[in-house]
Amino acid sequence: MARNKDAMVLLIDVSPSMHKALPEIEKVCSMLAEKKLIYSKYDEVAVVLFGTEETENELTKEVGGYEHVVVLQNIKVVDGQLVETLQQLPRGTHDGDFLDAIIVGMDMLIKKYGETYKGKKRLCLLTNAQFPIKYPLEGTKEDQVSTIAEHMNTHGMRMESIVVRGSLTGEANKSVMDENDNLLGIFSKKTCAKLVHVESPTSLLGALRTRKISPVTIFRGDLELSPKMKIKVWVYKKTSEEKFPTLKKYSDKAPPTDKFATHEVKVDFEYKSVEDPSKVVPPDQRIKGYRYGPQVIPISSAEWDAVKFKPEKGVKLLGFSDAKNIMRHYYMKDVNVFIPEPGNTRAILAVSALARAMQDMNKVAILRCVWRQGQGNVVVGVLTPNVSDNDNIPDSFYFNVLPFAEDVREFQFPSFNNFPASWQPNEQQQEAADDFVRMFDLAPPGKEEALPPGLTPNPVLERFYRHLELKSRHPDAAVPPLDETLRMITEPDKELLSQNGSVLDVCRSRFEVKENPKLKKSSRRFLRDKPTGSNEGHADISDEPNSSEYTSAVKVEKVGDATPVQDFEAMINRRDSPQWVGKAIKDMKNKIHDLVEDSYEGDNYPKALECLIALRKGCILEQEPKQFNDFLRTLCIFCQEKALGSFCEFLASKELTLISKTEAIDSEVTDDEARNFLVKSEPKME
Repeated sequence: MARNKDAMVLLIDVSPSMHKALPEIEKVCSMLAEKKLIYSKYDEVAVVLFGTEETENELTKEVGGYEHVVVLQNIKVVDGQLVETLQQLPRGTHDGDFLDAIIVGMDMLIKKYGETYKGKKRLCLLTNAQFPIKYPLEGTKEDQVSTIAEHMNTHGMRMESIVVRGSLTGEANKSVMDENDNLLGIFSKKTCAKLVHVESPTSLLGALRTRKISPVTIFRGDLELSPKMKIKVWVYKKTSEEKFPTLKKYSDKAPPTDKFATHEVKVDFEYKSVEDPSKVVPPDQRIKGYRYGPQVIPISSAEWDAVKFKPEKGVKLLGFSDAKNIMRHYYMKDVNVFIPEPGNTRAILAVSALARAMQDMNKVAILRCVWRQGQGNVVVGVLTPNVSDNDNIPDSFYFNVLPFAEDVREFQFPSFNNFPASWQPNEQQQEAADDFVRMFDLAPPGKEEALPPGLTPNPVLERFYRHLELKSRHPDAAVPPLDETLRMITEPDKELLSQNGSVLDVCRSRFEVKENPKLKKSSRRFLRDKPTGSNEGHADISDEPNSSEYTSAVKVEKVGDATPVQDFEAMINRRDSPQWVGKAIKDMKNKIHDLVEDSYEGDNYPKALECLIALRKGCILEQEPKQFNDFLRTLCIFCQEKALGSFCEFLASKELTLISKTEAIDSEVTDDEARNFLVKSEPKME
């Protein structure tokens, strides 16, 4: 068999104390088989049960012992029958001895593959480890486990141990469980083994890696600190989004009797001339075009290749920065891990020294990375030290891609400090909010963390795989309801909500919640037909909508004449593009200017003042004080030049002032300057 193939023996405890956990174990084990059918259909799997009434394994026949261990399926290529077998595991009647099961599983792998097999050999143990194992004929239990671990290393075997505890199991002897945990821990220390404890169905679902992905380096080379200082490193992906399996087009046109039919569907495209639709344009006569204003600019593949940026492969240090300067929300894409070149002692020491120095100084490194030759783009990212707690694992770095200016999306949201005091939460509201957050803490003190990323599967993918397996057996089967275990991942914990009903009631009572009333059908239809920028027909609306209703009815794109304040508020509240804040301020300035200039004996002054107050409030909330202050100064100068001093007097009587630094931190106006900005009346023109 090939190197990338996997031979696995599942060792499943079916003793009475495991009966509550078996339904979840059936799900996770059958899911493992389903994924192998999709991604690794040539992998081989065996199933061994322990804690059974019967005994059926080769070691019992050959040397005796190893009772209550049954080989449910010998090692063979994974198939649909294995899925069905794992979905209906028998229930045992005796206490399970996990060490007997491990030895039986090792014996099966050794007899099947010997020492020449280059593929992966794995044991996967699922048990609650509640009952003691038998004493060996010679030595201690620890000596026996150490001997077994040495044999595992000799034959290149790996082991995963998943210990099911918590509400899934009954009462047990704690000293026995501690002893068994210690024995399983010896495997982790002396061989390539992994030990995981789970306490919930969701954690169990994610504890067994149902799909193994071999690590592949994305870069091998020098981490260049300077032209004369380089460290040999390898770079792997640490996290990467799991995608849906590729679905291929399938044709059923081939005759059923054709055993060699591939059922493949080939897709071909033809490009035809606009002038002559019957004429096919060959590839050598086609060229790409890019829109540039009203034009389409043709660029040939040769030109495009010449204009491409072609950096050289390499990873170079640009400099160091304080860790506090790199915000968490700057991180983009997947996470990579930098490790020293395996077996290179000098590289290991250099990486360790650099990582520990950066950690002591609370620094991060900024790198420029080109992972491969011919890569069309340069990556700039942050390197964070990862100092290992394990003596057997060298120190490393985590790498996150940082955005360029074009990648950053600036969405400005007003600070709570800019709101009036009446809008600020009081002490009782703040306390209720604190209790609400504490109630939903996924990692409360003294309890297992809920939904840890390393043990929580993607519910969308899990549901897809289960339905795919169901359709393979029953093509006409309907989509089943969402599994309860997956529902626990996608919905709030009902038990938690019921236990904390008082917290929810207090939170609800502290905050006044109002329903946002909907517009009448006639008004909504009218507003949809006549956008707010139009001057026509507003007088026909009998019930004029308030600001919140108006905002939700239509997406306002212009400050109109009928309801300029509502239009302005609607535009600055739009978050689908950053341009709306600037456009709203500009439109409102123009509206105020027109109202003042077109006023007859001050008839527009009150409306202009309303608009000015709305503009002032909006500029404070959006942190644009300079725009308002400059506009108010310019407006006063304009009024003095155009003999509209009465408007300046009107503003002075209403004590409308500039935005001070106290109201908006970006303002350059002091409180005294704002208070003293009272427009003086000009002498009337004779």
